Amino acid sequence: MPPVHPGPERRLRRVAWSRATRIIASRYPPIDLFERVSADPAVWEALVAAEQLVNPRVRDAVGEIRLVPLEDRVSGPGASYVMASFTHPNPKGSRFSDGSYGVYYAAREFVTALRETAYHFARFATDSADAPRYEDMRVLVGRIDNRFDDVAALPAAARAQILDPGSYAVSQPFGAALREAGSSGLVYPSVRNPGGRCVGAFRPKAVGIPVQSKHVKYHWDGSRVTRYFDYETDAWRAVWPQS
Repeated sequence: MPPVHPGPERRLRRVAWSRATRIIASRYPPIDLFERVSADPAVWEALVAAEQLVNPRVRDAVGEIRLVPLEDRVSGPGASYVMASFTHPNPKGSRFSDGSYGVYYAAREFVTALRETAYHFARFATDSADAPRYEDMRVLVGRIDNRFDDVAALPAAARAQILDPGSYAVSQPFGAALREAGSSGLVYPSVRNPGGRCVGAFRPKAVGIPVQSKHVKYHWDGSRVTRYFDYETDAWRAVWPQS
């Protein structure tokens, strides 16, 4: 079957989620440049260059600002939770990116964000041949109110290609074409949690700035992430439905 490309059948859907959830590793701290140093994104490159003279590691923390056009940048408390998705793109890519640009992924439900990130964390740990270990995670919650290209509205055959659980061969060029066409991003059915909904935003201003909700801890058992510790309730819970 030939690759799917955006066409006249594109349909936009308004997404209005008051508690969109994103889960990231706690080891990634907020980035001062985006949150406190300057509210003017136009001077960020100059500030990074100046700071780098005394702190060579500053660019590692900030990432590649050039990847985010000036008009798309956000600043203020919590902004680094959004900006880091775009200045630190995953070089291995993701469902809607080949790794040359970032995408901000979030879910409508906590359980969807949990299962999506637990799956991808397990893939990373497998590729790294990690021994059993724990990883603290930060749960972010924020409002998303925007119009996104709706994957669920595509014909069934195209939808199946884009949501292929084992391959990004079609979804990556599809996402790249939409981004190039000016799309804010996509809303799509979760691949790891049937019934769940996710958003992949192509620009920081397409989403609201989230706040930290709580911390959880994933347990990598050497083959899967099957449980997590919820610090809020002081209890271990299953990630996946129990058979």
